[in-house]
Amino acid sequence: MYNRMLVPLDGSEMAEVVFPYAKEIASGLGTEVVLLHISSQAVKDFQPMIRNYVDHAAEKIQSCATQGRPSQPIKIHGEFVTGYPADEIIRYAEEKKVDLILMASHGRSGSKRYSVGGTADKVLRSAKTPVLLVPAGIPNQVPFDQWPTRSLVVPLDGSELAESVFPHVESLAGISNAQVILLRICEPPAMPTYYSPELSEIPLHWGQYAQQETARCKEVSSKYLANIEARFTKNNINVRSETLVGKAADEIINYANKTPYGVIVMATHGRSGLSRLVYGSVAANILVGVTNPILLIKPTK
Repeated sequence: MYNRMLVPLDGSEMAEVVFPYAKEIASGLGTEVVLLHISSQAVKDFQPMIRNYVDHAAEKIQSCATQGRPSQPIKIHGEFVTGYPADEIIRYAEEKKVDLILMASHGRSGSKRYSVGGTADKVLRSAKTPVLLVPAGIPNQVPFDQWPTRSLVVPLDGSELAESVFPHVESLAGISNAQVILLRICEPPAMPTYYSPELSEIPLHWGQYAQQETARCKEVSSKYLANIEARFTKNNINVRSETLVGKAADEIINYANKTPYGVIVMATHGRSGLSRLVYGSVAANILVGVTNPILLIKPTK
């Protein structure tokens, strides 16, 4: 699934929060790890020091892998470029055919949530490559390799675009023994604010109408999720599903905050419902509302 993974580094300890994730993916899937350090021309004279730092970072990941008894040895090396971080990350990912960008998003001191900084924001908006974003600087944050349980939270809306994340989910579940949790959100219909002859009688009985529509959505969702569960069960993956009622972003945030040891996996755009996640709307709300790592995937179709 992931032949080459790009891990941007800036020399900070916060950026290193991704190391356990890099170890897990690389050792489980045989993924090549590229540690990319981007610097400006002003620090060109410090290249030997930067190289030592990147070499030390590679040793840290190898050390984590040794402790975790990987199924495959890790292939890892460093690269050094100069320029603007986001531009160089995107350029490198495209030119070197990177399959996954794994990067940290620095948090706000004292906050229970994390903000998406300028570099991560531009990468999320512009990169065609899937991005696994890991929060850093969260108070009392439990390192990934010390999670007592693991889950992959997968929001769905019934569209093929939303389901394009399934190969990623299957690969990650296979190496981490994580439980897959399928979520589908039923949003109650909003009362129309305009006049229409076809809807003239509905406002008089809006509560009943909304309940009927929500019940129908839950029934359809139950059958849909059962079929998806069967796919994962067939591949020997531990899976369960839930249907929630409310606003999509709010329900996902509430669920994720009750599932601290879970990675959210979702598509970033589509045609309808939840898969219409254009970064800057629903996805943006989720990013600032949770402390979970988030794997964002742009469907190819």
